[in-house]
Amino acid sequence: MADYHFVYKDVEGASTEWDDIQRRLGNLPPKPEPFKPPAYAPKVDADEQPKSKEWLDAREPDELEDLEDDLDDDRFLEQYRRMRLAELREAAKAAKFGSIVPITGSDFVREVSQAPSDVWVVVFLYKDGIPECGLLQTCLEELATRYPATKFVKIISTDCIPNYPDRNVPTILVYNNSAVKGTYVGLHKFGGKRCTPESVALALCQSEPVLNDGQSGGDSSRDNVIEGVRRKFIEKVVAQHEEREEDDDSD
Repeated sequence: MADYHFVYKDVEGASTEWDDIQRRLGNLPPKPEPFKPPAYAPKVDADEQPKSKEWLDAREPDELEDLEDDLDDDRFLEQYRRMRLAELREAAKAAKFGSIVPITGSDFVREVSQAPSDVWVVVFLYKDGIPECGLLQTCLEELATRYPATKFVKIISTDCIPNYPDRNVPTILVYNNSAVKGTYVGLHKFGGKRCTPESVALALCQSEPVLNDGQSGGDSSRDNVIEGVRRKFIEKVVAQHEEREEDDDSD
């Protein structure tokens, strides 16, 4: 008759008192560590991950065509809607101002002195009927639109400073963190009566990053602002030159 041997295997990791004694005496090898399976991690499907604007920009034309079928998918539409809402919120946060706000003497402390510390305020002192004031205001209106994260206000000179002489207007005061950071009397530093929005912007940013378009990821450094102003100035000069050439050709 065959000799059968039954081998009993205990629960993994279990040990008898006899085995423990033998291990202490060195007659048995150390007890192996009980098996621990790795923590469960669900498989990530790359196709289900949110698609950023950078991801879409990096796609080839044929890949974008393949994505058109996804437009009918509710998940894709919901993802796109959330992305657009986030972009709109950021744009609204950056575009705090965007125009020249008229104020009175009683508004000055609230609108200027108590402005947030991260906001630069350009205060335009003027008098109606003075041509130089109208010229500078036109330049500031364009800058206020171009740099909506910088606050622009205008106030009648004598409402701001009693008995302020008309010969000193227009005047620009630059405020930040409740302190005056710059004073510009007249048009001399802006190029006189030939001043442009670009020449005004360059003068305002000579020592401080006064102007902020809100589109540079929070980067409103002086060098970046000046570079942007110079680029805009060159584009305008080139456009004017091309217009003159077209007029000469038509004649």
